[in-house]
Amino acid sequence: MRMTRLFSQTLREAPAESEAVSHQLLLRAGFIRPLATGIFSYLPLAQRALTKIERIIREEIEAIGGQEITMPVVHPASLWKETGRWFQIGAEMGRFRDRADRDLVLAMTHEEVIADLVRKEIRSYRQLPQLLFHFQTKWRDDPRPRAGLIRVREFTMKDSYSLDADWEGLDRQYRAHYQAYFNIFNRCGLDVIAVASDTGMMGGAMAHEFMTLLPIGEDTLMLCDACGYAANRQVATFHKPHSAPEDPLPLEEIATPNVSTIADLAAFLDIPAARTAKAVFLVATVAEEERETTRFIFAVARGDMDVNETKLANAVHAKALRPALEEEIRAIGAEPGYGSPLSVHDAVVIVDDAIASSPNLVAGANRIGFHLRNVNVGRDFKPDIIADIAAAEAGDGCPQCGAPLRAERGVEVGNIFKLGTRYSEALGCLFESGNKEMKPVIMGSYGIGIGRALACIAEVHHDDQGLRWPISVAPYQVQLVVLGGKGIDALPVADRLYEELCAAGVEVLYDDREATPGVKFNDADLIGLPLRLTVAPRGLANGMVELKHRDRQERELVPLEEIIARIEAEIVALETALNARLTTRTFS
Repeated sequence: MRMTRLFSQTLREAPAESEAVSHQLLLRAGFIRPLATGIFSYLPLAQRALTKIERIIREEIEAIGGQEITMPVVHPASLWKETGRWFQIGAEMGRFRDRADRDLVLAMTHEEVIADLVRKEIRSYRQLPQLLFHFQTKWRDDPRPRAGLIRVREFTMKDSYSLDADWEGLDRQYRAHYQAYFNIFNRCGLDVIAVASDTGMMGGAMAHEFMTLLPIGEDTLMLCDACGYAANRQVATFHKPHSAPEDPLPLEEIATPNVSTIADLAAFLDIPAARTAKAVFLVATVAEEERETTRFIFAVARGDMDVNETKLANAVHAKALRPALEEEIRAIGAEPGYGSPLSVHDAVVIVDDAIASSPNLVAGANRIGFHLRNVNVGRDFKPDIIADIAAAEAGDGCPQCGAPLRAERGVEVGNIFKLGTRYSEALGCLFESGNKEMKPVIMGSYGIGIGRALACIAEVHHDDQGLRWPISVAPYQVQLVVLGGKGIDALPVADRLYEELCAAGVEVLYDDREATPGVKFNDADLIGLPLRLTVAPRGLANGMVELKHRDRQERELVPLEEIIARIEAEIVALETALNARLTTRTFS
């Protein structure tokens, strides 16, 4: 491609609203342009990179038995109503009606559609197992799009869906995807880790997220260097030190004027925060069949811990949580800053399991300026739910080996879910087993965000001058730059070299613009192709062309007659180095 014909232009400065480095560089290098909040156009350079990412994914999923299909972007709402997700998912779902006043959905994901296909196509165990996949546009009306392509509203995903007759088959397909995902991301030049994660709106029995460790990540990951434990903080468990056994002491009300926080309470009574009970007041939106209701949630954690809202939402089956208002808190018989579950009404009381095993705690007295000593679960109040609702923190003990956990920020680039029979039972996806019994198909779901993967590659592979694409996903392999000047006319030589490289199958972006050397070199660094060739009068006087790797400082002069073979060898070397990253990963 000649840059005089390329449909994009570089920018000297990034727009003020761009925040992440990948967002800034993809804008400046002419890869993407915003259309609206969280909605982007992908220009030719980006599209070529995206196509290469898709090709890598396609190769790896086909290698484990995947068959490619295409499913629609627009879905009948009736399918989503059959599974219940029409009622469980909030405003992020794109809902609209057609001219016949039928409810429709813009695809967030395709579990309902694949299940509808399954119930029409699969009849016998002889048709299983199957693995289907596609690349398709999704819409999620995220309230807080950010960081360019990292968090958007419209995006393309690879979805694959496994269909099995038994749980052992699902285990095999899940493990196959686990390895395939490491292969995919390694081939794209991304280091990832797999962490246990929340199943979220997808449901199912198990899920893992594939994370790139980046400071801009919105997810906090809890990692153990001693044993390899890894989980998203949303679901991470940790070793909770047990309280020493004590006999329950008599309940005692004490005055605590102007003491409304755990830190102030612990200091006022000269006790550790672990001897206190922290009250958290929330209102949950819960889907009940075809309607929504709200419930007041009174959550209690030990004072040295915080409540994990994802764990809490899962425990109470909430589709959304919000902080309770002061008047709502008082309406259940509690007092903000001095709340306890004693004598409250019209509330779901849920306590962390550490509270249930901690005797003689200090909790609020439900009146301003007073607390209660020696509060004990069971004797003084009976919770509706006891569950792990505490958030893991850096330094907490690993749940597997007890070593201190560390926290890292990460961006999710892929996920895998064991859906089980969540969708097949809801939509009647039944097959006849070998003994003539009708059974539900057992399903798995596996996704990769293509645009987010592109952004993460850019986030990892760059320097102060611009992007530095891995050879596998670079829009072009070589940037060819021609310079003017006194002496030999370099343009005819560069034109001929461009044609010869293209004929040899090398992907070339040819900067044939009338621009200064500084502009051309700056743009070459900004766009970030792996190899750069410079054809200039000075070099040609000696029959030489300059070769430079984007990620190296040194330049090398290569005889013009050797340059095609040399470029082919350099491309092979870069591909070989990237493929050397591939390793076998064990999932247990």
